[in-house]
Amino acid sequence: MTEQFGPGDLVRARGREWVALPSPRPGWLHLRPLSGSEKDTTLVLPALEPDPVAPASFDLPVDAAMATQASAALLSDALRLSLRRGAGPFRSAAQLNVEPRGYQLVPLLMALRLAVPRLLIADDVGIGKTIEAGLILREFMDRGEADAFAVLCPPHLVEQWTRELEERFGIEATAITASSAARLERRLPVAQSLFDAYPHTVVSLDYIKSERRRDSFARACPDFVIVDEAHACVGTHKGRQQRFDLLKGLARDLDRRLVMLTATPHSGDEEAFARLFSLLDPKFGTLNFEDERFRRDLARHFVQRQRIDLEGEWDEERAFPTHKTREAPFRLDDAHRQFHDAVLDYCLGVVSRTEGGRRERRLAFWGTLALMRCVGSSPAAALSALRTRV
Repeated sequence: MTEQFGPGDLVRARGREWVALPSPRPGWLHLRPLSGSEKDTTLVLPALEPDPVAPASFDLPVDAAMATQASAALLSDALRLSLRRGAGPFRSAAQLNVEPRGYQLVPLLMALRLAVPRLLIADDVGIGKTIEAGLILREFMDRGEADAFAVLCPPHLVEQWTRELEERFGIEATAITASSAARLERRLPVAQSLFDAYPHTVVSLDYIKSERRRDSFARACPDFVIVDEAHACVGTHKGRQQRFDLLKGLARDLDRRLVMLTATPHSGDEEAFARLFSLLDPKFGTLNFEDERFRRDLARHFVQRQRIDLEGEWDEERAFPTHKTREAPFRLDDAHRQFHDAVLDYCLGVVSRTEGGRRERRLAFWGTLALMRCVGSSPAAALSALRTRV
């Protein structure tokens, strides 16, 4: 008789002990070794195993020493926490390097209630939209429901997203930007695309929005997509229209999980607001807020909290630090002053040498102004901006 195992059960197979995970195929066992990591998981078909898969058992040590009740309780807690990932309410809990606030679990609970998660998270700045989206992604990966994903974000956020995924959620993602794509493609066979070779990616929206790249990305796009700064993808001018066409094409696949993030869902443009909601479901593009059924359906896909909404309820957790500002003068040393003077001279030269009409001169002015702002922000920002300029 074949044993039936469920998620969280300990089994012995192939000469070692495993913990059972949710299985993607009926009749198969999805196992992770007790002493291994997520990369060591495997699928096992019990009927084909030379030795039967059986419940794991652990004998007491031969010379088991006497211990205190406190030591036994500590050992019990350690065992329970080590198996929390396999049998707890959130299987991703043991994989997190961050302790989420209670309110940050709300989008995760909303996602788990939907057959195909389509969420617009419009929480205020500082509430933790990145953490909320990462929690959803990590949970679906650990449940075996998402093998690949893509995070689409503005180019200046690519490095931040890549770092946050690795440091907070233990997910290694490949950054794909205009500067890195060519280097990555040179390592691939002719017939293989970037998104076939790298299942976990953080992609620059400016790189992927062009019609040529958009179509190739749509063909290889994973079934889990996160869009940061989603409000910047629904305008009507050319750049934003290209981004919207990209997301609209991805949203047509009704089985694709889509999590969009923005702190400003409504910027005063009613048409852009409607286009944003239509990515969740075309029926939300009508913005019929007078209809009770419309509001009830939308509430399952849309969450928006301001800081003031959470401060009273979460005071005991010190959810938000008190913002204090002060001015502190400082002096530049000679080398730093010479560097700033050199950048200023370069920017003046670019603007003065610009030929063409008013539009060209204006673009040169704003481009050099952005460069000077980066140089004045921090050494890291200065280095990144100057490298891009070169």
